[in-house]
Amino acid sequence: MRLRRLLTVVGLGLLLVCSLMGQRWIRDIFPESDYIPTPPDANEKTEFYFARLRYRNVQASGMWAMRGQWTVDYPKADRQFMQGVRRLSRIHANSMERIVDLVSDDIYNYPFVYVVEAGHWDLPDSQAKKLREFIDRGGFLMTDDFHGTYEWDVFTTSLNKGFGDRPIVDIENSDPIFHVLYDLQDRIQVPGIVNYPFTKTYEYDGYEPKWRAVRDDKGRIVIAICHNMDQGDAWEWADSPHYPEKYTSQAYRTGLNYIIYSMTH
Repeated sequence: MRLRRLLTVVGLGLLLVCSLMGQRWIRDIFPESDYIPTPPDANEKTEFYFARLRYRNVQASGMWAMRGQWTVDYPKADRQFMQGVRRLSRIHANSMERIVDLVSDDIYNYPFVYVVEAGHWDLPDSQAKKLREFIDRGGFLMTDDFHGTYEWDVFTTSLNKGFGDRPIVDIENSDPIFHVLYDLQDRIQVPGIVNYPFTKTYEYDGYEPKWRAVRDDKGRIVIAICHNMDQGDAWEWADSPHYPEKYTSQAYRTGLNYIIYSMTH
């Protein structure tokens, strides 16, 4: 029994070392920046603000617990995506993200909210109900960068506290959200940088990208669920020659379509 425990500990240690070495190798190619300047128009009054949701993480241990949190890709992904929104559309968008949560009422000031790594969130009942109220008031939520069946189960456990009466459905290729600005009927799986050099594009058992949604009584998409893909990394590394343009282009177009859909439907 002691030998088995020792082998288990050694095995987990080796996995951790290999993971850290892999992360260090990837960071050499995709270096993180410790300093990202505040955009000059951060205080400008605009018609659109990109809001990112801050949430409590589910309690876990091991390698999986080291991954997800609401700050992943923050703030570079948000600011580079907003540069694209300003360049590729006529939306008067602010270049700096806003951080919202489900504790205060500030979320009601931002009708479009983005949440990353939702496969790690742990919403108390009160916050799940507030998310439902945000949606019922006309809000729109975009989820991104969570993968596989385990993270899907974590995601839906919290979501169902506020939306147990709302089914999650696949979005058909013909849906307006894929055509409101760009035609996106032919979509591919957008990988994160952990997949570099992108010989595979999935994580865990998330082999197929899934574009899913929760709709309101009128059929409007109110929660757009990007599962088994990573739009945020494509936004964050749009300026890197090592990240393929085909993924970045789709991620920007998807995000723009979702924003315009949320503002017009």
